[in-house]
Amino acid sequence: MKLDVNMIFQIAGIAIIVSMIHTVLKQMGKEDFAHWVTLIGFIVILYMVATFINDLFQEIQRVFLFH
Repeated sequence: MKLDVNMIFQIAGIAIIVSMIHTVLKQMGKEDFAHWVTLIGFIVILYMVATFINDLFQEIQRVFLFH
């Protein structure tokens, strides 16, 4: 496992895009869709972070030989 800085930029990019889509949809009066877009973006980012944390725990197990 290597520290991947690209993941931080991906998360920031997704957050920026989701916030822009949310703002546009809210301005159009489609608040329900705006909330769904925000929720889906949150779930995608949460999945990415959970994957990263899983990789971190696997690396900790490998380093300390807890197989």
